[in-house]
Amino acid sequence: MSEHQPSICFVVPYFGRWPFWMPFFVESCRANPTVDWLLFSDCGPIPDCPPNVRVVATSYADYCARVAGALGIPFAPQNPYKLCDVKPAFGHIHAEELRGYDFWAFGDLDLVWGDLRAYFTAERLARRDLFATHARRISGHCCLVRNTEEMRGLFFRMRDWQSRMSEQKHHALDEGAFSRIFIRYKNLPDRVAHLPRLLNSWYRRAEFVEAFSTPDAKVAWVDGGFDFPQRWCWDHGRLTNDRDGERVFPYLHFVVWKKHAWKSLPAQDPAALARLAASGRWAVDAQGFHPLGEVAA
Repeated sequence: MSEHQPSICFVVPYFGRWPFWMPFFVESCRANPTVDWLLFSDCGPIPDCPPNVRVVATSYADYCARVAGALGIPFAPQNPYKLCDVKPAFGHIHAEELRGYDFWAFGDLDLVWGDLRAYFTAERLARRDLFATHARRISGHCCLVRNTEEMRGLFFRMRDWQSRMSEQKHHALDEGAFSRIFIRYKNLPDRVAHLPRLLNSWYRRAEFVEAFSTPDAKVAWVDGGFDFPQRWCWDHGRLTNDRDGERVFPYLHFVVWKKHAWKSLPAQDPAALARLAASGRWAVDAQGFHPLGEVAA
């Protein structure tokens, strides 16, 4: 690791079975060799896993017990999606595994990464203590936090965090209550909310910049409109789309396709997907993953 590149580790617990697009997620991690991922899972080993992706085998029950012990709360949710509520506490829960890293991060698996170091440059990371990739809230699928005792414990400032984390109900604390430490009045026009935000010292220590990572969502696109890209291209770590020319993006979050269009896709051939991911060049759209240059039917 170059001394000019702050070290980064993403923490992602995931239980059940790896999603069909996992080879593409992993290949995009491989293309970012100076960033690490720490996955806690019962899904089994990942074939041809790159050295910067480490899978820690654990059962869901054991992981929940670890959360409960670290936070001193009852924590036994029936649905693993509840783990989103404890994302702001990952730095505290996994302090030992994160020892020595400059930044810890929380994220998801329903995305592919572009060139993260081109986006999160050393100069950029030197300016703030938290980096969100949305303009008005924490981005639960990608958020970097400086690895200090103060920032690891920042979630303690969330209102009623103990009771809300303990409940079975999912409260979206990562994007809601955690965001409110930094940003109040998020739905007001910027010209109105700007001064109150600047008076908040936590806001001044954070970066909230839209990375335009999630097409077809409620966030307007690069030009302020809602004409979203329909096809994205990944070429050995360089991520572009069919709308924005040569502009490169730090990652693609395809949550909308995952929730809707991809539910009706036919069964995917794992071996074929693995070969395509390993080729280093592919496209992704509402019909799934394809060789680069191929037009989906």
